[in-house]
Amino acid sequence: MRVIKLVCLVLYYCFARFLPTSYTPIVGKPSKWIRYQLCRNIFAKCGKNVNIERGAFFGRGSLIEIGDNSGMGVNCHLPSNTKIGNNVMMAPNCYILNMNHAFDRTDIPMCQQGSTPPLTTIIEDDVWIGRGVMMTPGRVVKRGSVVAAGCVLCKDFPEYSIVGGNPSRFIKSRL
Repeated sequence: MRVIKLVCLVLYYCFARFLPTSYTPIVGKPSKWIRYQLCRNIFAKCGKNVNIERGAFFGRGSLIEIGDNSGMGVNCHLPSNTKIGNNVMMAPNCYILNMNHAFDRTDIPMCQQGSTPPLTTIIEDDVWIGRGVMMTPGRVVKRGSVVAAGCVLCKDFPEYSIVGGNPSRFIKSRL
C-alpha cells in the first residue's frame, strides 16, 4: 500500500500536476480525472467528485482529508494535514500555513529559534475561499462561510460569516 501511495505521489508531482486545468476544452476533463485518481491513493480521505486543479501543492498529502464535491484551485498550496469538508470551493492561489517561526525569546536571533509546532487547518462544509487567500496556522473556517479574495485569515469566525481584509475582519453574516 505504501508503494502505491509513493508511486502516485511521484506521478502527481512529475506529471499530473502540470496537466491542463479542468476547464480547458477537450483535455480538461481527462486531466481532472487523472489528478483525482492519483490523489485518491495519496490522501487519507478523498470524496466523490473532487477537483484537484493544475499546480496544486499539498506536500506528501498523506493526512489530507477532502470531502465530496470539493476542490483545490489552480496553484493552491496546502500543508499535508489539512481537512476539507464537503462542497468547498477554493479559488486559485490560496496558501495555507501549518507552522510559523518561533520568536518568543529576545536573547537569541529569531532565525535560530526554530518553528512552532504544526497546526491543522480545518475547512468545514459549504465554504467558498476566494482567490489569493492566505491562512495562518490552525484556522477553522466554519460551515457556510465566505472568505473574500486576498484575505489574510488570521482568526476564526462564526458559521455563515463573510470575512475579508488584511488582517481578516467580519463583514456580515449570511444568515
